[in-house]
Amino acid sequence: MRNFTASLGICSIIFAGSFIFSSCSTSNGSEQTDLTVATSQSDGNEVVDAIMSRRSIRKYKDTPVEREKLQQIVACGINAPSGMNKQPWHVRVVDNPEYINGITELFVKQNPDMANQNGFKNMFRNAPAVIFVASPIDGSGQLDCGMLGENMMLAAQSLGLGTCCLGGPISFMKNTEEALPYLKQLQIPTDYSLLYAIAVGYPDEAPESKPRDDKKVMFID
Repeated sequence: MRNFTASLGICSIIFAGSFIFSSCSTSNGSEQTDLTVATSQSDGNEVVDAIMSRRSIRKYKDTPVEREKLQQIVACGINAPSGMNKQPWHVRVVDNPEYINGITELFVKQNPDMANQNGFKNMFRNAPAVIFVASPIDGSGQLDCGMLGENMMLAAQSLGLGTCCLGGPISFMKNTEEALPYLKQLQIPTDYSLLYAIAVGYPDEAPESKPRDDKKVMFID
């Protein structure tokens, strides 16, 4: 999952970079290579604004997420590109408190220290809604699922919602026998396996942007 999270981040950077670079040409045809300038001047472009303002949110309000917004988010997700349009994903949306609280109780039994954390309510960073994403068990489709996830997180950002991509809950669900009934409730096909989860909710924090290493980006003439 750690490798996948890194891949997801790379997908985000590639998407953001390709969009920004295409809009930064000067009048003589040369390209602006100062990424600090390029990424700070969106000129009111809503897509760029969403990309540059999104943060991983780990504190959420108790306010439920409207089903209409969740539907919009998922619609944006499944409209992500995929190789040969195979759409190698299965998406499950859970906003049922009984499900979230029930599996959290199992999680706390095995991880009692988590319940002592300030403000702890559930294992999905206290989010009131969770989107689960599964990919084929043969390992294919992970890149496509990364693009699907990034689409959903950016869509959520544009709707005033916060998100956080999670791997820990997936590991618990897949490797804990007591959690098997909750896994079965997701009705994931047998040839697919849960890959990650996305916490979704109204943010109860506003974290600052973390530094990005633009030295890893080069223009090749």
